[in-house]
Amino acid sequence: MAKVPSGVGPSHPQVVVLFGATGDLARRKLLPGLYHLATSGFIPDCRVIGVSLDDIDADGFRRLARQSLGDFSSRSTDDADWAAFAQRLDYVSLSAGPQALKAAVDAAEASFDTESRRLHYLSVPPSAALSAVRMLAEARLVERSRIVMEKPFGTDLASAVELNARLHQVFAEDQIFRIDHFLGKEPAQNILAFRFANGLFEPIWNRNFIDHVQIDVPETLGLAQRATFYEQTGAYRDMVVTHLFQILAFMAMEPPTALEPQPISEEKNKVFRSMLPIQPGDVVRGQYSGYRDEPGVDVQSETETFIALKCFIDNWRWAGVPFFLRTGKKLAEGQRIISIAFREPPKSMFPPGSGVGAQGPDHLTFDLADASKMSLSFYGKRPGPGMRLDKLSLQFAMHDTGLAGEVLEAYERLILDAMRGDHTLFNTAEGIERLWQVSVPLLEAPPPVRLYAPGSWGPKSVHQLIAPHAWRLPFERSWRSPNSTGN
Repeated sequence: MAKVPSGVGPSHPQVVVLFGATGDLARRKLLPGLYHLATSGFIPDCRVIGVSLDDIDADGFRRLARQSLGDFSSRSTDDADWAAFAQRLDYVSLSAGPQALKAAVDAAEASFDTESRRLHYLSVPPSAALSAVRMLAEARLVERSRIVMEKPFGTDLASAVELNARLHQVFAEDQIFRIDHFLGKEPAQNILAFRFANGLFEPIWNRNFIDHVQIDVPETLGLAQRATFYEQTGAYRDMVVTHLFQILAFMAMEPPTALEPQPISEEKNKVFRSMLPIQPGDVVRGQYSGYRDEPGVDVQSETETFIALKCFIDNWRWAGVPFFLRTGKKLAEGQRIISIAFREPPKSMFPPGSGVGAQGPDHLTFDLADASKMSLSFYGKRPGPGMRLDKLSLQFAMHDTGLAGEVLEAYERLILDAMRGDHTLFNTAEGIERLWQVSVPLLEAPPPVRLYAPGSWGPKSVHQLIAPHAWRLPFERSWRSPNSTGN
């Protein structure tokens, strides 16, 4: 096992109070993630107290956690490590009340030899978040604590303002960590390194050289068991406000004064302040055929399972550059990319039929999947007589470095950052409220949903939205395999 670098973890032992401990997110991501952090040396010591509606005891919670590791962990589970981790687990049913939770936390803290900190993770639906906050307040567990909130953060401007106000009655803003797992992915942070550590690209990262930008996150998955939640949100509230706009801010922000939480949050919020309101005419909403037949869905539902939109950032760097965003359920592929299209130079010097311009502008593409990849496409001369040009590419993949095994999963990184009090990759109250503010025109007058076939790329009108450009997905050329020598 690689040695954990100093300073990446918290300096104090942690008591993690995990609300929704028997739910899908906890089983798939949070429990495996906490196990890895605890057994790999990232945390000095920890205790995990599960809280949920289920009437089980600590042993029942341990069995659930062990099964979660077997079903969902991407790493092998060592028997000795598991035995040690299992002793760190406890459980309190919601029905036992705040005093039982207080007693469990007190017992956990008493087991440490030194002062500890508390991390409250609310892996619960938005409707249950404030009741969990009240329980923590009644249990007097606010001091020395931080709280992680799952999305969505409200469903419109009024609800976001109210949610933040009620949160601030109990927790200070610097205690609140609004999580976006997209920003926890290694490639999202690599955008900052790529932009600001390399003199080649930062000078051309503006409206003079960039024609347009695409952030494209299609999903092949359907609703699973989330129909009730999805009917209240839809693709825009579920994905765009809390994920895609956050990625847009990383891509578009000005250089921060330091790679530290406060300067980075401030530059992200400047991007949000500069965004123009989202106009309904610049939006395509879609719904996959058969959605209304799903259990828990209204037979006349107008909820969108697909959304594509065009937005603008009205500042000196980006004025006039369109940003195209797309995401949806049951689409042809599952991808997560940012693609930056550069302005094309004049072609007058090249003879007719040379092929220049035939395959569109040069693109810089970031793949935001867990295994980080980047590609830069460009025109190059085909070998042989005459002037024939082909589209070529330079590609990088994290697998090529031999360091892919050291990548923390998104939730692991974000849990670690919250324990350390690092807000760099989390959303602020100001930023979230501003995004709901620019969403007002769309939410007040949404365009009608258009049906699309499952397994397609959404309604056909998405092509009119982006014209005269074209969507990068589906790719005409696939990513090269690791260590491949082909084009």
